[in-house]
Amino acid sequence: MGLLFSFFAVIILVLLAFGGVQAANLQYLFGVIIPYAAFITFIVGIFYRVAKWGRSPVPFRIPTTAGQEKSLPWIKQNKIDNPSSALGVIVRMAFEVLLFRSLFRNTKIDLRDGPRLAYGSTKWLWAAGLAFHWTFFIILLRHLRLFTEPILFFVPLIESLDAFFQMGVPLLYITDVVFLMAVTFLFFRRVLIPQVRYISLAADYFPLFLILGIGISGVLMRYFFKVDVVGVKELTMGLVTFNPVVPEGIGVIFYIHLFLVSTLLIYFPFSKLMHMAGVFLSPTRNLANNNRERMHINPWNYPVKVHTYEHYEDEFREKMKSAGLPVEKE
Repeated sequence: MGLLFSFFAVIILVLLAFGGVQAANLQYLFGVIIPYAAFITFIVGIFYRVAKWGRSPVPFRIPTTAGQEKSLPWIKQNKIDNPSSALGVIVRMAFEVLLFRSLFRNTKIDLRDGPRLAYGSTKWLWAAGLAFHWTFFIILLRHLRLFTEPILFFVPLIESLDAFFQMGVPLLYITDVVFLMAVTFLFFRRVLIPQVRYISLAADYFPLFLILGIGISGVLMRYFFKVDVVGVKELTMGLVTFNPVVPEGIGVIFYIHLFLVSTLLIYFPFSKLMHMAGVFLSPTRNLANNNRERMHINPWNYPVKVHTYEHYEDEFREKMKSAGLPVEKE
């Protein structure tokens, strides 16, 4: 149900952009108003979510550990998987954000004949996730060509490396191919594995279809349906300089692509995609495991009236003696 709902939701978005531009001539709406609204929603939404998370109290140190904790001098500590210092936390966070270390270490569990549990590798999931995020990031850097004048120095270098295996004209970017393959793998994994499919909701399928739609429309726009690149540059520079203009003849496929990107920006702060910012605020990742070195006192504790054993014995001493129970004071 969630799969079909998400699929048709993205199809409706494509049809809205196509009909709005092709039939109703709403180029200004889809080229200026919606992108501005999407960007504002994206920025405000992220700041709101991060501020809300930042105000959440974290009274206990609950870092996720996967190695030997710091203890006796002759016991070797795992300084990355069980850090006890700020430097160790920074290194672990870097491995987590840049290389998905925890996903690399992850395993899958199957129930096989016997019955018996079998543990296996999930390196394909790690590779697909890493490929998806890194190619997405590189594609975003390539798109800076459209939003800066002059073009930033590193953008042509990225493009030349990305199109290292030149195949005809226009140049075939490796990241375009890898990006679509990675998203397709993540989609089929969610559909074909029964355990993953069982826990998947529309909130899991919709961003996959939306990102896949963005990738496909971008590839179609670059390699099959030509658009006026000069007009696109004029539009994007107008958006950046707050002097928007909508040139004629850009092509409807560009507005579909831009509308899907705008939808992703609007959807981002209210979805699971916020793990991009949440990973930096997760107490399971950003805290050092130094519980044996320091006493951590909950600053939110309030005074609680307690009934100590001494008071308990003073109150019931005679009854305890008559019942044959030992007492500390006669």
